[in-house]
Amino acid sequence: MKLNKLITNTQKPSLYEPGTAIMWTDKYISKQLLQVHLNENLDLASRKPETIKNTVDWILEKSGKEKLNILDLGCGPGLYSTILAKKGHKVTGVDFSKNSIDYAKSKAKRDGLEINYLQANYLELELAEQSFDLVLLIYTDLGVLLPEDRTKLLGFIHSVLKPEGTFVFDVLNDRELPKKVAPKNWEVAETGFWKPEPYLALSESFLYEEEKVILYQHQIVDEDEKVEVYRFWTHFFAHSDLKKLLPENEWQNVEFYEDVLPGGDLFGGEHVTFTVARKKK
Repeated sequence: MKLNKLITNTQKPSLYEPGTAIMWTDKYISKQLLQVHLNENLDLASRKPETIKNTVDWILEKSGKEKLNILDLGCGPGLYSTILAKKGHKVTGVDFSKNSIDYAKSKAKRDGLEINYLQANYLELELAEQSFDLVLLIYTDLGVLLPEDRTKLLGFIHSVLKPEGTFVFDVLNDRELPKKVAPKNWEVAETGFWKPEPYLALSESFLYEEEKVILYQHQIVDEDEKVEVYRFWTHFFAHSDLKKLLPENEWQNVEFYEDVLPGGDLFGGEHVTFTVARKKK
C-alpha cells in the first residue's frame, strides 16, 4: 500500500479544506444512514423516540398550540414531521437524502398523512416568502454548515417565516470543548457502514480552538487502495455566538435552553443548546 497519501491526510488540514467524498449522496452509505435513523436504541442520526416526542411537545409549547404551517429542514425519514402531522399541523419536510425522503413518503402514505416531502439541498431551496409559522432545524445541522452556507440558510429561513413566526434549532455548545475531540481509531471490516466490501477506516479529529471548530475526519481505503476522505466540520457555540447569528433588527425574543434533552455524554443534555427565535413584525 502506498502510505504517502495516508500520511499526508493525517496532517492537520487548513480550516475548511474539503474532503474528497460526500456521505449524504453515496447510495450505499445513505442506506446505512437510514437504518441508523430508524434504530430506536441509538442517539446517532436521530434521537430516540421518547426524546423526539418530548422535543416536539416542547417545541409546540414554545411556538403556540394552534394549527401551524411548519417547515422541517433536514427532516431525514420524517420522525418529527410525522408526529407534527398527527397532531394536525401542516408540514413540509426537506432532506438531501433520496432514501430518507422515499421512506418518509411511504410511511406518510401508510399512516394516511398528507405531508409535503421534498428531496432537495436546503441551501438551494426556493419556497414562498412569509409562508410558514414555524421552521425547524433539529439535530445540530446548523453547526455542520460552513459559515457562508450558514449565513445563506439563516437568510432563507428568515424570508420564509411569517412575521412573528418561530425558528427553533439546536447546536452543540462550547462547554468542555477539548474533551469533544475524538481519539484516533482504525477499523478493518469485510463489510460495514462505509462500504459493502472490505475496507480500512482511519478516523481522527482536529481541534481549531480559536474558531471553536472540530474536524471529524474519516479516511476510507478499499481493496484497490483507493482513498476517500470524509470531513465533517463541526462548530460549537456560546450564547454570545448565537446572538451574533441572529441580529436584533431581524429577530426578537431570542431564548436559549440547555434542559431539553436527557444527559449522558458530551453530545447530549446540557451540551446541546436549543434556540427559540421569533421573526420581527
